[in-house]
Amino acid sequence: MSKKTLIAPSVLASDFSKLGDEVEAVAAAGADWIHLDVMDGHFVPNITFGPPVIKAIRNRTKAFFDCHLMIAPADPYLAAFAEAGCDGMTVHAEAGPHLDRSLQTIKSLGKKAGVSLNPATPETAIEYVLDRLDLILIMTVNPGFGGQAFIPAIVDKVKRVKALIGNRPIHIEIDGGVSAETAPLVTAAGANVLVAGAAVFKGGSVEAYRANIEAIRTAADSTAS
Repeated sequence: MSKKTLIAPSVLASDFSKLGDEVEAVAAAGADWIHLDVMDGHFVPNITFGPPVIKAIRNRTKAFFDCHLMIAPADPYLAAFAEAGCDGMTVHAEAGPHLDRSLQTIKSLGKKAGVSLNPATPETAIEYVLDRLDLILIMTVNPGFGGQAFIPAIVDKVKRVKALIGNRPIHIEIDGGVSAETAPLVTAAGANVLVAGAAVFKGGSVEAYRANIEAIRTAADSTAS
């Protein structure tokens, strides 16, 4: 994996009235991945979008589609999200009783498999599925809404997850409250992929998005291990 911090703008903070254009713009501005927050109004207190919307924007960029499934149950929908064009799918450890089965299903669909941990969920919840993972997404806010404040106590969890991974080639992704101010805290702890919504999608132009992404990346890389 590259030492450079990967930036994954969350389209949740974009202008939904021109979602395809926003995806194209942020990709042109230097986004490494496109982060897709799928919420069901059940597992989290909000509803966003599903496979048809993802399929509709898939042809706007070749960037990695990083699909964060904040839904329960997730298993019945994995094939539909894979077919829609998601390159990686992340399920929550809290969203179902058979995490290992969910991860096996994602891998069988030919996709990268990730697991997400809510702020109150200990890292020990994923100890026995590490060898099935390509990514661990650590929530630094409670999932369900964009624009929340970063929870500083989670930085220690990032360090513990990094230690748990050992030498396995697993990305550590951070989601929630990421900015040029908070990015160095989590990259110093071991994270290498940062999801940013409001901090990227401000300014409304490719030039603004590029400046926002570079500000976060520069700050993150300053402490990346």
